[in-house]
Amino acid sequence: MNDCIFCQVVSGRLPSKPIYQDDEVIVIPDLHSQAPVHLLVIPKTHISQFTEASDEILTKMNTIIKQIIQDQQISSYRLVVNGTGAAVIDHLHVHILGKIDKFRSL
Repeated sequence: MNDCIFCQVVSGRLPSKPIYQDDEVIVIPDLHSQAPVHLLVIPKTHISQFTEASDEILTKMNTIIKQIIQDQQISSYRLVVNGTGAAVIDHLHVHILGKIDKFRSL
């Protein structure tokens, strides 16, 4: 999708500073950080919502999330996936919010 901001990041049309990427997934810092660590784990293929994602890509994203949490020694964290209507960007992504002293209860 040409107008999707994450598709533009993946294609290189918008600059980013990936902390990880492979053929299927890219991880970038959120430009509008809500925590000391705020990363976005994004599939490179445009997937509009969580329920449209294959088990394979979700497993891959999960593995990458675990590795990043370990590598960056993020001791306190929250993972967030916004569903249809709640997401600002219509492209599946997982927020890693970390290194917050105290999270508000959900």
